[in-house]
Amino acid sequence: MQRKTIAIIGGGPAGLMAAEVVSAAGHDVTVYDAMPTVSRKFLLAGKSGLNITHSEDYARFVTRFGAASDHLRPALDGFTPENVQAWAAGLGTETFIGSSGRVFPKVMKASPLLRAWLRRLEAQGVTILTRHRWTGFAGNAFTFETPAGIKTVECDAALLALGGASWPKLGSDGAWTSWLADKGVEINVLRPANCGFDVDWDDGFRERFAGTPVKSVTATSGAGAFSGEFVITQHGIEGSLVYAHAASLRDELEEQGNASLVLDLAPGRSTEKLARDLARQDSKASFSNRLRKGAGIEGIKIALLRKFADAADLSDPQRLAKLIKALPLVVQRPRPITEAISSAGGVRWSAIDKTYMLKALPGVFVAGEMLDWEAPTGGYLLTACFATGRAAAHGINARLNQ
Repeated sequence: MQRKTIAIIGGGPAGLMAAEVVSAAGHDVTVYDAMPTVSRKFLLAGKSGLNITHSEDYARFVTRFGAASDHLRPALDGFTPENVQAWAAGLGTETFIGSSGRVFPKVMKASPLLRAWLRRLEAQGVTILTRHRWTGFAGNAFTFETPAGIKTVECDAALLALGGASWPKLGSDGAWTSWLADKGVEINVLRPANCGFDVDWDDGFRERFAGTPVKSVTATSGAGAFSGEFVITQHGIEGSLVYAHAASLRDELEEQGNASLVLDLAPGRSTEKLARDLARQDSKASFSNRLRKGAGIEGIKIALLRKFADAADLSDPQRLAKLIKALPLVVQRPRPITEAISSAGGVRWSAIDKTYMLKALPGVFVAGEMLDWEAPTGGYLLTACFATGRAAAHGINARLNQ
């Protein structure tokens, strides 16, 4: 087989995984990355414990990608959560399953895994060029801004793995959308995913409660009902429980102009029992004491009730009990995409073939968050980036072998 020259633009998980597969097939691979080091977002995710994948039943796992689940299924079948764990083990990173079902490296860091991965890529002959920012096309070639000036690169095939537009200071700024659109690639607008939301807090509420966690609640939206906790921020709300509902809330805001996250502030207690217990409280006692003794809630939960309920609701035990079990927390808008954990939108599935090659640009492939899919946090995002990177790499190898 004749050795070919492959350019991989973007040194995140999808790009590095593609580099591993293509270089193993004997081709000359160069990874170009805009930042001083590769995989900065991967490293940031690992600071609080890297969710490398998820251990839930695979039949359930593959449904976590919303409208893109069917499109992603072949790639995920080719690199399942079990394959992810075996791959990490091959790099010397043992994993364990947390109480949530998420899979973590035992060292709870991303850096050892990344260092071992880069050593493997180097051993396979992969060249990594940092501070090489892709700036578009020059005919069929790619242009890069580098410390030494503008560089033009020609190659036998290329993979774009530039991420979406979340956390742009780590390298993914979405600038590629206009360059690909100019080449006839169909692209859906990038939108925030796994994000916080603005809420109309008054100054007093914000000053008193910003940074306060809201624990032991169940939240419901069009995405379903999930238990957990979230945090009050200066602007609104954020945290894992909010992220689980982010796509549903965002879409509802876009389609209807309004949306609410419905909170059960007392999971495990029925509306009827709450109403009875509240009715028994001394009417002369303060509202806070009646809530604490009758419903077992206090602090931020009481403040949320005062914020989103009418005075008449708070004075009637039956109506108050219903609100405790289903309090609508009105959200105004998603936080900016620059703050989001990930992004939705990107290259449409109709714009690529089954090998992840762009129909408008033969020989140019795409993987990772550049594609139009989204998933909750908990290892789903990273697994799909790995899987699409491998799938695109197999597509490159197949094309080069024709």
